[in-house]
Amino acid sequence: MIKKPRSVPKELMMSRSLNARMGLLGDEKWRLEKGFAGEVKFDSLTDELLHNKCWIINGLWLKSGDSAFQIDKVMIFQKKIYLTDVKNYEGDYHYDAEGRIKKGDTFIRDPLNQLQRAETLFRQILQQSGFNFIIESYLVYINPEFTLYNAPPNHSVILPTQVNKFLKKLNTEYSKLNEGHEKLAELLVSLDLGDSPYSTYPQYSYEGLRKGIINCFSCYGQSTYVKGNKLECRLCGAKESLDAAVLRGVQELKMLFPEMKITTNLVFEWCGGIFPKKMIRRILKTHFKAIGKGKYCYYEN
Repeated sequence: MIKKPRSVPKELMMSRSLNARMGLLGDEKWRLEKGFAGEVKFDSLTDELLHNKCWIINGLWLKSGDSAFQIDKVMIFQKKIYLTDVKNYEGDYHYDAEGRIKKGDTFIRDPLNQLQRAETLFRQILQQSGFNFIIESYLVYINPEFTLYNAPPNHSVILPTQVNKFLKKLNTEYSKLNEGHEKLAELLVSLDLGDSPYSTYPQYSYEGLRKGIINCFSCYGQSTYVKGNKLECRLCGAKESLDAAVLRGVQELKMLFPEMKITTNLVFEWCGGIFPKKMIRRILKTHFKAIGKGKYCYYEN
């Protein structure tokens, strides 16, 4: 009953691409990768367990009034909606005497405050849309290597040792769904902004980026090479068809430079000249609509 499966956020896709082609986003890429990995791990624990018990919506950016907010997972049961924010923090954290969270000497923004804000704004959307549900929101620390010292008791915070108990709570929630539940799920998906309105990226230009199919599609390592009719990764051994590799390069090009017209010559250069133009032209003709002819031909969805 997954109404919206989790997809790789555009912010992370941009980070992967620019980090490989500019080498400037190492720390930020690591933060985004780690956060996404935590969300995927929690999905693996919940989505199969709760099959047919609720509607699940993964990764929402919503807006209420002028305020945008993110919810990692929405689970719509018969009478109750669970909102979860998943954190993949690792290491020792603690609350100080003033109730602030620190890691070492560094203060971090309390994610529970962010979750409470998201719940308030989410309630506004439901009220404006005429839906009435009990809402419970939870902050889930998913990493078993995470420790939070001096934490005040709070039923909304799920520590790593409490995750299994929380899953049992969800699995025992009585739920009988009807069309109204599905309509709410569809409404929330329709309101999804898609991407974070707060994302910022460094300045970059086509000329300033490294060319080639650099990242592996599986491990995102930067060590791919052509072997026969496959693109292989020296790091993880993953193999990808050349057609899929070219299409992946085209999608990356369109993401980074949406104003550019996709031509055979452009894709040839972007892929580092490792694929024959004849093959690129065939792939583009197969998967896109050709506009114009000859040297003026370009391709669109």
